[in-house]
Amino acid sequence: MSEKSLRIGVIGAGRIGIVHSGSIADTPNATVAYVCDAIADSAEKLATKYGAKHTTNVDDLFTSGDVDAIIVGSPTSTHVDLISRAIDAGIHVLCEKPVDLDIKRANSIKDKVANSKTNVSIAFNHRYDPSFAQAHARFKAGEIGKLEQLILTSRDPAPPPGAYIAVSGGIFRDQAIHDFDIARFFVSEILEVSTFASNVFSDEIKAEGDYDSALTILRGSKGELVSVINSRHSAYGYDQRVEAFGDKGMLQVSNMTPTTVTAYTSGATETRDGYLAFFLERYAASYRKELALFIESIQTGKQLNPTYDDGCKALEIADAATESAKTGKVVTLK
Repeated sequence: MSEKSLRIGVIGAGRIGIVHSGSIADTPNATVAYVCDAIADSAEKLATKYGAKHTTNVDDLFTSGDVDAIIVGSPTSTHVDLISRAIDAGIHVLCEKPVDLDIKRANSIKDKVANSKTNVSIAFNHRYDPSFAQAHARFKAGEIGKLEQLILTSRDPAPPPGAYIAVSGGIFRDQAIHDFDIARFFVSEILEVSTFASNVFSDEIKAEGDYDSALTILRGSKGELVSVINSRHSAYGYDQRVEAFGDKGMLQVSNMTPTTVTAYTSGATETRDGYLAFFLERYAASYRKELALFIESIQTGKQLNPTYDDGCKALEIADAATESAKTGKVVTLK
């Protein structure tokens, strides 16, 4: 595989498909071979940009012989089926989160994934943000000693459209699931989940039976406490922060700005550029790193990305957070 370009099919020509296609084009030994989307114009437009074939029929990616791997960026309800079909076809697969909205359905193919001869990875790309990754590496190296508290802040600049909210699975399965994966990145075994959630600004989100704001506390097997703070809006930009506190010190990851220039004038001091606008800018580097590791995994046979099991465990935490928010009870994970 290292001697030829990996031919990748992109399923979903929306926002995330565009991001992944750009990462493929920027990555050596990888080409966009096929683009599939239910909307023909979207598939054609994205495919034409990268000289790829396009289709509205996903069967083409599995039967054409032109695809070595797929990236799944289609609606969540399609993920389990597409992963299963990729395994049957001997095609490697990198699938966006969550693996499904129903943990039973997600678990139904766990054995199949475990026995697959192809690589199956879940796109929890936040692990590969350079700052998050460095903080994790320094924690694992013992720099802050035993982890006692982990604080994860994730606030979107604005809520997604109501039509998306309706099919997203809710704030915990959609937005917070990245944070639950980062929590597991630092704390391997989560035992308990306790969540407070509220509707403080969006009647539209409330009408869908979802929350616009949430605070989740996770307890690890060694007593670690993880605080996950989520909001569907942030007036000052995309708010993504990490704080890891241990008995020997603390590591912090702050928000990113376009430049590091700080201004001092008669009207204000220490003013800086606003935070990066959204995940496309904030996590651009992590998408490329994620893809590079996916390709390396295929070439070496090693699993370098988050696994399907990681996806299921993050979904279990999201389900527990949803239950806790509704019942007010602490939920113990199995």
